[in-house]
Amino acid sequence: MGFFKDFKSFLMKGDIVSLATAVVIGGAFSKIVNSAVKDVIMPIVGVITGGSDFTQKYISLDGGSYESLAAAQEAGAAVITYGNLIQATIDFIIVGIFIYLFLKSYEKSKKKEEEAAPAPPPGPTQEELLTEIRDLLKK
Repeated sequence: MGFFKDFKSFLMKGDIVSLATAVVIGGAFSKIVNSAVKDVIMPIVGVITGGSDFTQKYISLDGGSYESLAAAQEAGAAVITYGNLIQATIDFIIVGIFIYLFLKSYEKSKKKEEEAAPAPPPGPTQEELLTEIRDLLKK
């Protein structure tokens, strides 16, 4: 019975609960960022680059000429899909920008909360403390 009690207390520690919350929120945030990349930013990039789909960019190592990446892969050709690297790099940069903006706004809100909180009252001066100690020693 001690094992289950220890395990329960382990799971209910603040660190574990915070970590689990962060993972769930991170998963949801990932969906938002992926949608922003796929549905908003990549169409704009596609217009700028003439409608090219980066994930379809490849180099055939066997020298063959194929209609598409799918055709090259179906033929069993050795291909370097450099377009996937470009797409992953773009995704990484955009995710980094989203996280940076999110954290900056979070820091601003925390700073405003700290500024709004009343300052603690000033403590006694050094002279007042020394006088109090002197009076206690006299007693």
